[in-house]
Amino acid sequence: MNILIKPIVTEKMTAQGESLNRYGFIVRRDANKQQIKKAVEALYDVNVAAVNTMVYGGKNKSRYTKSGVISGRTNSFKKAVVTLAEGEAIDFYSNI
Repeated sequence: MNILIKPIVTEKMTAQGESLNRYGFIVRRDANKQQIKKAVEALYDVNVAAVNTMVYGGKNKSRYTKSGVISGRTNSFKKAVVTLAEGEAIDFYSNI
């Protein structure tokens, strides 16, 4: 059972990582903050100071095509923003 699905590598999260030592992850919906903290500490070998979570609901989307209107829904997901202890860092690009 893997708690962390994937890291969030966006311009905003990269800026927060550099200035505030915060990193974002998409996590399982049923994971709590203690499980997320243990998973990040085990995977990246860092000390986690705080974990903030938020659940995003899916949105209805539609687009117009030659064959008509296609409607669907985006997936809902849970996001965790992990604040690391002072002096710690995560390098997402080291194992590519």
